Amino acid sequence: MIPGFEKIVEQRIREAQEKGCFDDLPGVGQPISFEDEPLISEDLRIAYKVLKNAGFLPPELELRKEIRQMETLLSSVQEVKQRYHLQKKLNFLLFKLDAMRGDRISGFAIHENYQDKWIDSVQIKHQ
Repeated sequence: MIPGFEKIVEQRIREAQEKGCFDDLPGVGQPISFEDEPLISEDLRIAYKVLKNAGFLPPELELRKEIRQMETLLSSVQEVKQRYHLQKKLNFLLFKLDAMRGDRISGFAIHENYQDKWIDSVQIKHQ
């Protein structure tokens, strides 16, 4: 951080507190809940929370949101060809998430799990 900049920031925060600028904020006096993203390291949670409240999501969380939406869509589609196409998209998103985290080994197990579920569901529908 720029030398002296931290002092200026702290001073402005104190002045705003004294003026009562933070008194009417939503959730004032309540503990911050981090239950929605327990896998995020503690030092990043508050920054992610601030970004989320401002309408911005970090790329990893945006990707997780897209994965959840794809899973929901996949569960509602009946046609095998369309399910296969959506499953490929989902696998791509999962691999992309793994690449962001640098997590190749555990991610491979996740993808195998999705593949097994998909194969089981296709086999059940064709019986």
